Amino acid sequence: MELFEKEKLIKPTDAPPAPLADRMRPKSIKEFLGQAHLVGEEKFLRKVIEEKKLPSLILWGPPGTGKTTIARIVAGASEADFVEFSAVMSGVKEIREVVKRAKTNQLRGRKTLLFVDEIHRFNKAQQDAFLHHVEDGTITLIGATTENPSFEVNPPLLSRCKVLLLEPLERPEIKKILTSALKDRERGLGSIKARVDPDVIDFITDFSGGDARCALNTIEAAFMITTPAEDGTKTISKKTAEEAMQKRALLYDKAGEEHYNVISAFIKSMRGSDPDAALYWLARMVEAGEDPLFIARRMVIFASEDIGNADPAALGVAVSIKDAVHFVGMPEGWIPLAQGATYLATAPKSNASYSAYLKALADVKNEGALPVFFHLRNAPTGLMKKLGYGKDYKYPHNYEGAKVEQDYLPEKLKRRNYYTPPGGAKGSHKKEKK
Repeated sequence: MELFEKEKLIKPTDAPPAPLADRMRPKSIKEFLGQAHLVGEEKFLRKVIEEKKLPSLILWGPPGTGKTTIARIVAGASEADFVEFSAVMSGVKEIREVVKRAKTNQLRGRKTLLFVDEIHRFNKAQQDAFLHHVEDGTITLIGATTENPSFEVNPPLLSRCKVLLLEPLERPEIKKILTSALKDRERGLGSIKARVDPDVIDFITDFSGGDARCALNTIEAAFMITTPAEDGTKTISKKTAEEAMQKRALLYDKAGEEHYNVISAFIKSMRGSDPDAALYWLARMVEAGEDPLFIARRMVIFASEDIGNADPAALGVAVSIKDAVHFVGMPEGWIPLAQGATYLATAPKSNASYSAYLKALADVKNEGALPVFFHLRNAPTGLMKKLGYGKDYKYPHNYEGAKVEQDYLPEKLKRRNYYTPPGGAKGSHKKEKK
């Protein structure tokens, strides 16, 4: 069967209904939830849709965040011919057919929007096949990807598209989508006689990870596997939702106290150099659906606050873990997180730089803005030089060991020692001031 054939093998009335996630897909920007930084008032996508413009876009974001929906809304608003196919199933032959169709549309004064799902799966030859036609305006391209387009999309094609970053949906947005699906009698589950336990929505919301499709698929599966009572009512419990999602609810509320309890236990386990405990609390957070980048950010902070210069490489490791988690995503993101947690837990510890800063900050607050010595001031103008700016400054590199005795702290703080290096005596990094 050709890509664009309309052949019907079965009657529409005999076809099974579309999945709930597809039925509940927003038809207009007014129905769309999430991505306020793109579709909010006066934001880029909102203006594109309202003004019926059609730019080429790369939509980059996690699953279930609205990439396909945005492409359809843009196409509908611009009245373009919408052509959709997956990079997994299509190749150069299908792209040529799209181009042929687009050229016919051009003669009729109509635009063509080509939506390519999983565009990162197109190889260089496939991407090059429509590069020229995007450039000359024959087709407008909207590509969707869960991978970083900087690495997965050819630079010439990437330069002709505006990249938009989509974020996981917020908890209130997922709850609103689920609630709407339960009430909607035409597209949703509202026509089914059912009772949904109050904690079901919270459970599915927490475990969906900001993925609206996952949340809707779960609630639909929960309805499917629930046996109705004698009066036909289906009761959807948390146990049913757990079975539908194939995950057991853990005591972990990402918006409540247990969220802070578990991350605190994780940090304190690493601080106490206990890698086993750190891994346990890490697994608790990952399994409960915690944002992996939240965990990674806390590890970056920990690397400076609790390890510091006892192992300066720890900060680089933590930042690399954060980048790896962002690049790989979930579910595999737990692998670099586990590596980072064990490294940080077993690294030597020092909070010397952290504590030193707090001492310096206290003096700043208590003593105010103390004057800078003239020999430490820069003198970019002749007037400043005449006033003595920079006079008698000793350039350390002109001295043995790049060290020279001169005052750096304000007069009132000359005897202060804030920083004690790991394993060193107080003030060992500098000579005693007299």
